[in-house]
This record gives sequence, structure tokens and C-alpha cells, in this order.
Amino acid sequence: MLDKTIVDLINTQINKEFYSAYLYLNISNYYYDNNLNGFGNWFKVQAQEERDHAMLFIQYMQNNGCKIVLEPIAAPTKEYSDFAEPLNDVYAHEQYVTKLIHNIYGEALNLKDFRTFQFLDWFVQEQGEEEKNADDLIKRFELFGHEAKGLYMLDSELAARVYSAPSLVLD
Repeated sequence: MLDKTIVDLINTQINKEFYSAYLYLNISNYYYDNNLNGFGNWFKVQAQEERDHAMLFIQYMQNNGCKIVLEPIAAPTKEYSDFAEPLNDVYAHEQYVTKLIHNIYGEALNLKDFRTFQFLDWFVQEQGEEEKNADDLIKRFELFGHEAKGLYMLDSELAARVYSAPSLVLD
């Protein structure tokens, strides 16, 4: 059985991961609505990843006999006024999620909960990749996205992204 503090933090994280999926679906819809289907695809795939992150946390809790508490998921409410704005919001959001993961990681270390500590290793690495991907997308948009041909090429490239389920093995 996991410590109550860890259980509470992971239950909160489950909600945050599902919110991330909602956020990325909202951004995906924004780009689809503006005929940038490649960007829409990229964020739809990202939403699938975030949903699976939540499911990994759920599976971990189930494997450890912990009660899962699902809370209401807030709907994203931000309206975007330009194509760069969602990219910057995504980067800030990924930094926020990284802090949440680090908080659970630190608490697991303090409690000498090495099972949770080891489980979170994958998420720490994943968040590094998430932040880098978000930052790279911003930089590429800054380089190419402000003129029509560059935006078209970047959108075409993002359309090729396909979903790949996480490879984390849970015991």
C-alpha cells in the first residue's frame, strides 16, 4: 500500500493528465478550425499521449491496491488569436506538469517509496522530451511559420505524426 500523501498526489496527477488531454484536444480543434490540419493532427496525437499518461498512473494505483478518485475535468476556456499563442501555452503547460511530477518524485524520495520513485523515472524522462518538443515547435514556428510557404511546409510535416503508445511496463 502506498502512503496517503503519494496516493493523493497521484490522484491529482491523474486529473492533471486528463486535463492536458482536454487542453491538447482544444488546441487541435483550434488548428483544424483554421485549416491547419497538420497542427491539428500533432495536437490530437499529443492528447492521446496525455490520456495514456493518466491511464499509466491509474494502472500503477490499481497495481498497488489504491483507491482512485476521479475528479471533474475542467474544460479549457482560452480563445486563441494567432497561431503561435497555443504553442507558447503548451510550453508553459508542460513546464507546469514537470513541476507536478517532480513534486511527486521528491515526496516519494522523502518517504523512501522506492517503487513509486522508480515508476516516476519514466515520467521524469518523458517530461524532458515533452518540454523539448514544445520548445522545438515554437522555434520552428518562429523560423518558418510567419510566411505562407513556411507555414504550409511545417503544417505538412506535422501532419505525418502518428500515435505511438507509451512503452512503460508496469508490475
